[in-house]
Parts: sequence; structure tokens; C-alpha cells
Amino acid sequence: MRRIKELIKNISPFNNRTDMPKILYIIKVILIFWAFKFGAELIGEGLVIALHFACGKNPLKGEMFSNNTITLITYFGYGIMIGIIALFWKLFQKKGLKELGFVKPAASYFAGVLAGMVLLLISVAAITLTGAIEYNGVFGNIDYRMVAAMFICFVLQGALEEILCRGIVQQLLQKKTSVPSAIFVSAVLFTIPHLSSMDFGNPAIASIAVVNLFLVSLIFSLLTLRFKSIWAACGMHSVWNYILYSILGLNLSGNGEIVSSVFDMRTAGSSILNGGVYGIEASIITTAVLGTAAALLLVSYCSVSRFSSRAARLKGRTLS
Repeated sequence: MRRIKELIKNISPFNNRTDMPKILYIIKVILIFWAFKFGAELIGEGLVIALHFACGKNPLKGEMFSNNTITLITYFGYGIMIGIIALFWKLFQKKGLKELGFVKPAASYFAGVLAGMVLLLISVAAITLTGAIEYNGVFGNIDYRMVAAMFICFVLQGALEEILCRGIVQQLLQKKTSVPSAIFVSAVLFTIPHLSSMDFGNPAIASIAVVNLFLVSLIFSLLTLRFKSIWAACGMHSVWNYILYSILGLNLSGNGEIVSSVFDMRTAGSSILNGGVYGIEASIITTAVLGTAAALLLVSYCSVSRFSSRAARLKGRTLS
């Protein structure tokens, strides 16, 4: 009984213990991920419900804000969730924002933005050339305020997911276990929440979606390692989602209900070329683009790592 109590204390997400076997520490970090995620979501949902009541609406009776307002409340609520996670991180892990991956300078955010734009536009252009995406021009009545507001929303949403996966999970695991283990576990935890929006009635498309989630997670992880911070991963994540959803008007991870966008683009039918209802993130063409990018980043990271190791060895010999 005493051993069980000690085990529970060790793997509890509400302390910063690290002195345990690697497998137990991995379990602990996974529990930290879910505790922080669910804890922040519960508090965030509570605040949304409280806001309804404060504005004279009773969501229990179906009295809700408009679809656009709900969308904005949900996405801006991610900012509150980020604050809650940062508080949990400080209280239970006794760590600050630097240990979460927010290392200065933040300029690498724009490197991630550029990478996200290039990879997304190459993917969409290639799929459009096959005829699997139709371009129907620019919408005549664009809600520019909503489009602008969604940019802030996606900045918050991308940051939230990266804080959880590349911040909490990867930062904790790579110091105690190994970089490959940290990347793999963060990829699994990044993928699981996206499974609920997949169409498993089409196993080929669902399988490609999972592969692409792992590939983009690998890219986010490599960017984090390359820049030694999560700024670049946050930038790429946010701009990919924003351009795909609010500029091009295409499905985002299975979400086909577009609030407002600039261009009118639609998937033509359902195939492995366009990813069907899940969107281009389940396209085999996107797999090729992300796979190429991941390979190039991996080669770059390994080269820099080898160079750094050689420099460190030479410096050690010189000092000795």
C-alpha cells in the first residue's frame, strides 16, 4: 500500500518530481498534459456559460449567442486557457515561461509564419492543379471585421496547442528521456484530440490524416529544437490554420462550417487528393509536401547538432 501511495505521488501531475524511472516519468508527463488541458477547458467552458448568464441568456434553455459570437467567444477563450495553463505550470511545476519554451528573442515566430504560408500554399496549389479543389473567385460580401478577428483567434488557438504539445510535453521529456521520445509522445498527444473529427468511414483518408498530423507535429518539434523555443512552431501553426480557414475558406481539420473567408474554394468530391470532408490535411499531396519539409528540417537539425558537438569537443581540447 505504501508503494502504491508513493507511485501515485510520483506520477501526480500536481508536483514537479522527476526522480523516477523514465517510463514512469513519461506517464507523468502524459498525465500533466491531460490534467492541464482538461482543467483549462473546464474553467474556460465555465466562464463561457457564466458570460451567457451575465448577458441575460440561459444556455440551458437554448438561449445562445449567434454563431459568429460563439466562435469568437470560444477562440478568445483560448487566451484564458493559456493563462490558466501558465498558472498551473507555475504552481505545480514551479517553472516560468522560459521553461515552457518562450525563449527570447521572439523573432523566430515570423520564420514559422513564413514556413506555414509556403507549405500551405504549395499544398493547396498542387491539389487545385489536379482539379480536386475548385476555385470560385472572391466572395462578394466579405465580413472583413470577422476575418481580422479570426486572425487573433488563430494566434491564440495555435499557441494553446503548441504550449501543450511542444511546450509542456516536449520541454519536460527531452530533458529527462530523449529527443526522439519527446517528439513521438508529443506527436501522439497532438493527434489524439483531432481523431474525433475524422471520417473513419473512409479508412484511406483517415489514415492519411493521421500520417499528416504526425508529420506536421514532427515539423513543429524540429522547429522548436532548431530555434530552441516554441515561437516558430506557434507561428507556423497559427498561420496555417488562419489562411486555410479564414482566407481560402477550406475545411480545417474536419470543420466545414466556415464563419467568414475571403476566397470561395471548395473540395471537388471526396478523394485522397483533397482529403474529403476533413480537408487538405488528409490529402496525399499534403503528405508529400509535409514529408519533404520534415526531411529537410531533420537534415538541417542533424547537421547543426553535429557541428555544435564538434565545436564543443574542439573547445574542450583547447581548454585542456
